[in-house]
Amino acid sequence: MNANLVNIMAGLAGMVPLLHLLAGAFPAARRCAVWGAPVAALLAAALLGGAGAVQRDLLVAGPFRLGLYFDRLTALLLILVSLLLAVILRYSCNYLAGDPGRERFLRWLSGTGGSVLAILVADNLVQLAAAWMATSLCLHRLLVFYPDRSGARLAARKKFILSRAGDACLLGAIGLVYHRFHAGDYATLFADAAGAPTGPAVTLAVFLIALCAMLKSAQFPFHSWLPDTMETPTPVSALMHAGIINAGGFLILRLSPLVVLTPSALTLLAAAGAFTALFASFVMLTHASVKRALAFSTVAQMGFMMLECGLGAFSLAVLHLAAHSLYKAHAFLASGNAVSTRAADQSGGTRPPHAAARLALAVLMAWAVTFGVQPRLIPALAENPQGLLFAGVFLLALVYGLWNGWNRWWSWPAALLGGLVAKLFALAGFGLHRVFAAWLDPVLGRPPAMGGAPILTVLGLFLLALGVQLELSVRPGRPFYRWLYVHARNGFYFNTLANRALLSVWPPAKNKS
Repeated sequence: MNANLVNIMAGLAGMVPLLHLLAGAFPAARRCAVWGAPVAALLAAALLGGAGAVQRDLLVAGPFRLGLYFDRLTALLLILVSLLLAVILRYSCNYLAGDPGRERFLRWLSGTGGSVLAILVADNLVQLAAAWMATSLCLHRLLVFYPDRSGARLAARKKFILSRAGDACLLGAIGLVYHRFHAGDYATLFADAAGAPTGPAVTLAVFLIALCAMLKSAQFPFHSWLPDTMETPTPVSALMHAGIINAGGFLILRLSPLVVLTPSALTLLAAAGAFTALFASFVMLTHASVKRALAFSTVAQMGFMMLECGLGAFSLAVLHLAAHSLYKAHAFLASGNAVSTRAADQSGGTRPPHAAARLALAVLMAWAVTFGVQPRLIPALAENPQGLLFAGVFLLALVYGLWNGWNRWWSWPAALLGGLVAKLFALAGFGLHRVFAAWLDPVLGRPPAMGGAPILTVLGLFLLALGVQLELSVRPGRPFYRWLYVHARNGFYFNTLANRALLSVWPPAKNKS
């Protein structure tokens, strides 16, 4: 690639976080800076094309380096996050119109967004850690934007403590990596890690990275702070759930060439992610509050993303990250319309078949659609077991979607229309999966060989969870489901235990008389 083009591309990529930081410092230039960031990200990605990674030193002062690392993963996420930030900031201007703290809010929101973007373009571990901690500290100011709300202060304190634990894990991992490889920049680190034998330092470093990602992405049992942050302004929720919460997944993806050196750490991520996804999906169904249900949905989705990372399906995790970010940002920004636009439960004039018949029809249709689009999935299991994970979860999602649709409105034309829509979703989903795999596999770590048994076990657990969820909607009066509903509605009391532990460590300040 031409050196001048490389310099232009690096300059454009480096401008993206800088523009958001400038937007916080200079309100008059906010609109140009905010909308200029996604344009710069798109231009940088276009110049990158199909090339490999580009690394540039921006500032070198002795052992300290400030640089930029731009590859396909960075390009994709830089576009995604900068576009989301532009929309959220534009929404915030109207949302907080007339609020005396509006400018202060927009400054901290721009600073948080700029810190997230700085995580994406960092080219070494120290720079990554600095941006990582800056993101958390700026977010803390947003969580306590209304300091008179005791619930907001409690959630912010829980987040603060867990974030500092995550920072300690990340700094410990960085120290071990420097001790083992004597390098912290990505290009050198990934090249050295490719042929490095595993040892105690590498194993411990990868486990600390995995724990840091779990803390950042609200994995069980570190999840209780996220649903409690609903007293912050809605744009903060959109930014957290669509961007910041994904930082744990990005950490694993960015350092995947290092993470794959320790398969036991991947197993930990898969187990924790699977349990978190199942746990949070049950709790989510019991909440009437729209925003709280969305929060538990995020916990479940982050668990599923960690499961994908743990099973080595890195490109699938990136696709999931992008889709979840777009969906969850829209869901929170539109949450105020949820009550007024809620569809009424009414049939289409024809009495729906029995629940078992609807479920059987949904399973048969989802199976035919999934394996009609991808007929080689089962024969290709030995060479690509992660593809079966995607197919299995996609099939379960189609079953659940068809079931819910037919419960609301049943007719035979609606059943045929559901099959057509399912086919279109399958074509789009598998097509995107192939595109993401072709684009990202060269820059992500190569996972260790894996058989189909772990993935079949996970799919079995998800199938069991789907069955319980469907039964809960059909037979809510049975004693077992009443018991499950009550305990799930209370989050199985982990939130209560976390609050008690927090209050014993960090009690609230006494009111001065």
